[in-house]
Amino acid sequence: MAFHKSQGFKYLKNFIIGVGASVVMIGALMKILSHPLGNTMITAGLLTEAFLFLMLGVLPPEKDYYWEKLYPGLDNYNANITPLTAGPTTKPSRPLDADAVEGRLGGMLDELQGMSKSLGSLKALQEVDFTETQSQMETMNNFYSKMNDAMGVLSETVEDTKIYKEQIGSLNRNLTSLNSVYGNVLGAFKKGIE
Repeated sequence: MAFHKSQGFKYLKNFIIGVGASVVMIGALMKILSHPLGNTMITAGLLTEAFLFLMLGVLPPEKDYYWEKLYPGLDNYNANITPLTAGPTTKPSRPLDADAVEGRLGGMLDELQGMSKSLGSLKALQEVDFTETQSQMETMNNFYSKMNDAMGVLSETVEDTKIYKEQIGSLNRNLTSLNSVYGNVLGAFKKGIE
């Protein structure tokens, strides 16, 4: 885009025109009142205005918009203006395909409904209160650390249970051996008595 068509240049141009005009007016007032700065002010203002008129003469004119084509009768003060968007004033050159128009409108309606749902979801997310999230996270951390402690204790208990089971098995074998020895002693004692 050309610099002279930018918003910044248009603002600057209007600013310089306004300041230049005000300097010319103040200079003219000072000249009329015979103030000592009158000559300087009016000279500065007129030079500024001369520069502006030169600039406006060099720059291309702004694009003209022919609004009377869109609003027939705009150039007639007493005209009852109806915009073209209200409907054609003459017969269209080609007939409208109602199915195509209806299909496009249906597609647009679906898109609008999807956008509405998305906006509703964003609004719901905006209304969510995250102030208690930190305390909930701390509670979950405490729960997990206690769960880990319990799993460690359970693991130790399982090891103790295995050792206890092995000791019971060993005791059972010793008792079986002892019973067998006792049975032999009893058997020998009975033979010795007979």
